[in-house]
Amino acid sequence: MSTTLNRRALAMLRAVGAGRAELTCSCEPDLRVDGLPCCDQATAHDLARAGLIRPALGPAVAVGQWTPAELTDDGLLALGATLAA
Repeated sequence: MSTTLNRRALAMLRAVGAGRAELTCSCEPDLRVDGLPCCDQATAHDLARAGLIRPALGPAVAVGQWTPAELTDDGLLALGATLAA
């Protein structure tokens, strides 16, 4: 993923940060926002590979199952948020 995120990628990060997104537990996780499949799964895969988003429940969920998505520390930084100490 390039160092500059486009508007769609930033919108996806904001949705994850707002608690509105879910990911499948997979090496190429699919994303849905507000219960609807994301229109750009390639960008969702890029965000996960770049370490900006991840499944919140991680290994506690079976492969292919949906779990809430969360931002990583790098994802928070990409949005320009400050990390709580």
